[in-house]
Amino acid sequence: MSLSFANSIAVQSRARALVPLCVGAGAYLFFLHVGDTLLQDSDSFWQIKIGQWILDHGAMPYTDFYSFTRTGESWISTSWLSQVLFAFSYAQWDWAGPVILTAIAMALTAAIFVHLLDAQIEASRAVLFALLALLLSMHHVLARPHILALPVMVAWVGLLMAAADRRSAPSWLWLPLMALWANLHGGFVLGLALIGPISLEAVEHAEKGRRLQLFMRWVLFGVGALIASCCTPYGWRTLLGATNILSLGELLSVIFEWMPANFATFTSFEGALLGLIALGYYRGLVLSAPRIFLILFLTWSALTHVRSVDAFAFLVPLVLAKPLGEMFPRAQTDAPSTDRWPARYVAALGALMIVAASWTSTMLYMGHHRFAFTMTHTPVAAVDLLEQRKPQRIFNAYQFGGYLISRNIPVFIDGRAELYGEKFVMDFFKATEGKKPELLPRLLDAYKIDATILVADAPGPQILDQLRGWKRIHTDDVAVIHVRTGAQTDVAPEAETAKGASK
Repeated sequence: MSLSFANSIAVQSRARALVPLCVGAGAYLFFLHVGDTLLQDSDSFWQIKIGQWILDHGAMPYTDFYSFTRTGESWISTSWLSQVLFAFSYAQWDWAGPVILTAIAMALTAAIFVHLLDAQIEASRAVLFALLALLLSMHHVLARPHILALPVMVAWVGLLMAAADRRSAPSWLWLPLMALWANLHGGFVLGLALIGPISLEAVEHAEKGRRLQLFMRWVLFGVGALIASCCTPYGWRTLLGATNILSLGELLSVIFEWMPANFATFTSFEGALLGLIALGYYRGLVLSAPRIFLILFLTWSALTHVRSVDAFAFLVPLVLAKPLGEMFPRAQTDAPSTDRWPARYVAALGALMIVAASWTSTMLYMGHHRFAFTMTHTPVAAVDLLEQRKPQRIFNAYQFGGYLISRNIPVFIDGRAELYGEKFVMDFFKATEGKKPELLPRLLDAYKIDATILVADAPGPQILDQLRGWKRIHTDDVAVIHVRTGAQTDVAPEAETAKGASK
């Protein structure tokens, strides 16, 4: 090998080592720049509030104490560590803290993703997959716990797929990743579920004489992962809490992130699905049965619940990495052992420089930009008025629950759907969205409500305008307030007439 050729290979090796770092830095700066778009889900309010409670009391919540409809009922926080991190960052830097934390999580996700793909495919293709994955997940990148767990999910599945590609068992040293995931977010059950099909990929391609032994090692690893997932303050109850959301039935069809994918208009997810099908047909991509199952499972999950598009975007490329690497082989670029500057040293130095540059950019940006939560979920003026009137029980819109909790006001309902249950939340939606308007006065009377705060452009306020005993006292672009006047809360004659005409 000539000296010039060896130097060329060494340069390529160093450049490859820096690619994941550069992609991660780019992702961080991008999400920092669009940071205000990360603050548009009212769940962020109660997530931070619970994290602050944990920090203040040095204890974990086991019952609800934020609503008046479920006070004292059993409830655990399956995202307690994320909530603590968000609360701490918020206390230090106001809303800039959660934005920076979310941007860091996305940067780690992108860097880990590219690093894992780079072991199988060319760096340029790995970067392209990273950009596509970030595009697909944009709608769900919010300052919430699932984002802090995203890099752990990518690392966990990537390491399992790497072990399967080597036809070996995963290392026991990876189990702390599962413990970390279980403390960050309830989505860790996906990581447990994927152990089975990934293990079949490893066993199917192993030598016949060692298949049983390899299978048993994967089984033991799965048991270890299950135990690791219970290494939380709640122990085994973490598993139960993480799966409760899946038992909400019809309710999952009305909460946006749990809704099925909608192809009424063209979306990036639809484009990704068509591209995946086209790739299979055009290149004749041949996959093993376990890999086909993994792709079908991830696709089905994303079609069933839009929140699962994140997993589809980042995990499907990891499943396809080895087959794609075999289809598009790359030139050997391993640097010779005589290289005075190994790639790992260059990567370490590059990492320090990139972190320093990113942090400097963050400080400069924060110096002239103040991050603020989207106003559609922060009915500031309406809540100020309610605090002046001091009502005892407030019937609030679902998306206002988090903000009311942040203002220390007991809520009727909030984003913890698993606490309230399917029937309660469905009755609420049907009553306030006009599907069953007769339910609204029943709920108001049953829970002795003396004030309501609902979304301005929803049917609920119009229904209340026609109820005897209720008076509208405030209206703005965000919220409408009605208060009880003391009269019987039955439907007014004109409402009954309209109801009869609709029949």
